Amino acid sequence: MMRSLAVIRSFSPFCRNAAGFFRLAPVLLAAALIAGCASNEKYDETAGWSASKLYSEAKDAQADGGWDKAAKLLEKLEARYPYGRYAQQAQMELGYIYWKGGEPGSALAACDRFIKLHPNHPAVDYAYYLKGLINFNEDQGYAGYISKQDPTERDPKAAREAFDTFKELVARFPKSKYAPDAAKRMHYLVNALASQEVHVARYYMKREAYIAAVNRAQFAIKTYPEAPAIEEALSIMVTAYDRLGMPELRDDASRVLQKNFPESRFTSSKLAEDKAWWKFW
Repeated sequence: MMRSLAVIRSFSPFCRNAAGFFRLAPVLLAAALIAGCASNEKYDETAGWSASKLYSEAKDAQADGGWDKAAKLLEKLEARYPYGRYAQQAQMELGYIYWKGGEPGSALAACDRFIKLHPNHPAVDYAYYLKGLINFNEDQGYAGYISKQDPTERDPKAAREAFDTFKELVARFPKSKYAPDAAKRMHYLVNALASQEVHVARYYMKREAYIAAVNRAQFAIKTYPEAPAIEEALSIMVTAYDRLGMPELRDDASRVLQKNFPESRFTSSKLAEDKAWWKFW
C-alpha cells in the first residue's frame, strides 16, 4: 500500500504538467497558424502593390499568354481596391481572361456579374458580346451540324443562349460596334438550330416515330420560319402524315411546301414517276 502511494506521488508532477500542456495546446496551435499566415504573406510579392501596378502586371501577363497569372492579379486588384476605375476594368476583363484560360464557366459568370453591377457602363455592350461569343464557341460555332457528331446527340443549350444574348445586344445597343457581328452570328445560329431540329425529325422518321417527327418539324417551322432547313421540315411533315394515314394534313403540308419552295428538290420530277414524291424514305 505504501509503495502504491509512492508510485502515485512520483507521477503527480508529470500528470500536472501534462494537463497544463493539453490546456495550452489550442493556444499554441492558433499561434502557429497565425505565424504561418504571417510568414506566407511575406512571400507575396504583390503585397503593397498599388491598383495601377496590379493592373499593369496583369496586362503584361496577359500579353505573354499567362492567363492564370493575369486572372490572379486582377482578382487581387478587385479584392484590395474594390472601388475605382481599375476595379471596374478588372471585372470587365476577367471574363475574357477566364475564357482564354480555358474556364468558360467562370468567364460567363464574370460577364453576368459585370452586367448586373454596371448595367449602364459604356462598355457593357462588350460584356454582352463576350458572353454570346463564349457560348457560341462552346460548341465550335455549333453550326457543327455538319460535323461527325450525331446531331441528335448535341445539346443546343449553348447555341440558344448565344442567340438570346446576341439578340439582346442588338436590341439594346443597335449602334454598338459589336452589333453587326452579333447579327451575323444570330443568322448563323438560326440556321444551325433549325437544321438540328430537322436532323432530329429525320432521326425519328428513320425509326418510324412519325408523330415525334411531325412535332419536331413543326417546332422548327414555327421557331425558325426563315431558316433554309424549313424546306426539309415541310417535306418531313408531308411524308409523316402520309405514313400516319392523314391525307388531308399531308396535302396541306404539300401545298405549303410547293408554294414556298416551287423548285424544291423534294418535289423534283427526278423522283420515280410510280412513287409519290413524298415517299422518298
